[in-house]
Amino acid sequence: MSQGVIIVGAGPVGLMLAGELRLAGVDVVVYDRLPAPTGESRGLGFTGRTAEILDQRGLLARLGEFTWGRQGHFGGVRIDFGKLAENHFGVMGLPQSRTEELLRTWCTGLGATVRHGFEVTGFTETDDRVVIDYEGPDGRGQDSAAYLVGCDGSRSTVRALAGIGFPGLAATRGMYLADVVGAGLRMRPIGERVPGGGMVLSVTLEPGVDRIVIHEPGIRPGHGVGDLTFTEVADAWQRMTGESIHHASARWMTALTNATGQAAQYRRGRVLVVGDAAHDHAPLGAQGLSVGLQDAVNLGWKLAATVHGWAPDGLLDSYHDERHPVGEELIRNTLAQSLLYLSGEEMEPLREVLRELVEIPEAARHLAGQVSGLDVRYDVEGGDHPLAGRRLDPALELTGADGSRTRVAELLHPARGVLIATGAGETGAEAVELVRGWADRVDLFTGSWGQAEAGGAPEAVLLRPDGHVAWVGPGEGKLRTALERWFGTPA
Repeated sequence: MSQGVIIVGAGPVGLMLAGELRLAGVDVVVYDRLPAPTGESRGLGFTGRTAEILDQRGLLARLGEFTWGRQGHFGGVRIDFGKLAENHFGVMGLPQSRTEELLRTWCTGLGATVRHGFEVTGFTETDDRVVIDYEGPDGRGQDSAAYLVGCDGSRSTVRALAGIGFPGLAATRGMYLADVVGAGLRMRPIGERVPGGGMVLSVTLEPGVDRIVIHEPGIRPGHGVGDLTFTEVADAWQRMTGESIHHASARWMTALTNATGQAAQYRRGRVLVVGDAAHDHAPLGAQGLSVGLQDAVNLGWKLAATVHGWAPDGLLDSYHDERHPVGEELIRNTLAQSLLYLSGEEMEPLREVLRELVEIPEAARHLAGQVSGLDVRYDVEGGDHPLAGRRLDPALELTGADGSRTRVAELLHPARGVLIATGAGETGAEAVELVRGWADRVDLFTGSWGQAEAGGAPEAVLLRPDGHVAWVGPGEGKLRTALERWFGTPA
């Protein structure tokens, strides 16, 4: 059976990419070696930018009830997001399994196929396709597609088979994570340091169930992987807190480390890597899940354009060009946070300096932008306007020519380009006429900004499907050039 794209890994990142591809009409099948979803939840929420991209696809409201986090932290130093001019609030206390189930329902509802119990064991690449080998419930088999994408975690089989290097730093710290039933622990939402360089974290997931994380200096990196017992976890918790949880039990548990790695190439020929398969780091602030979902939204429309044949030269390669630096920054900031968060008393003077710095609005905004993901800016060659390359706030409101109200996020639900035209001249009537040549790839909105945004809003904006600004008018950078760079030649 021939597919447009084969994805390996049915976690949130693989499912997000599958949905993006299906919105663009690409045939996609997702392979996962596990016989069924585990229901486990390493992540308990996501960052502000990830909330925005889910909103851009109409998915945020479908998650049901959740809590917005008004505070963040950088290495345990609190940042009050409520004091910042821009909304950096993230989603907290939301089990990853709930996000994963929503994405599975969404992408399969769009026509994606998800196959559990199929382990990819090899592949062969030709000039026009990739043929995979797999072991499935009925034995060995093959499948083929135009492209193969590894969303299969930090130990990615696809990355290894493709020969993509994964340089990084070896683990120096070990941690335990467990969801404990019947312990009745008090909340320690961003963790508490223990004299000697330890840290414990506890969050109530639901009545009677607590998530705990333990960093004890004596835990060897990798110890417990595959053979961790609850007695070891409970003993460590008691050593660190003086509290006994031996009477409780664990729904699930795992050992973690602070090892880092990043794929040298996010694309090699017809093979690409996304999420943890592209970057691995210490688990801090739900950034791994968040950056992985953002990777998928950056790649999806570009890969779809390539499969459909209208992608301009270099569009697919721009996935690596844009997201590899984001992965580098992710690893840098999580390494810095790990040092601040998990070191002993010797780090306290630096923590105190950082506490003073985050009281300065510009410094707080800078660190918050790294944690929330709102500071990502791509080189779009669209002029020097402050918005060029950045995401356009999806909460901004617009009034259509017929008087109807909408938000930027709603314009992006179909995962297509959007030209928002509210002015005159080239940024208005001429832009409207020009964009008609790309009507099969770019939607047009004419109207006006909401009252609150009218003062400083641009007259016209070209948005990519991922919500980043490709061109702003008036100003430097021509609309036709931007359309051709991101959306190919007019139909």
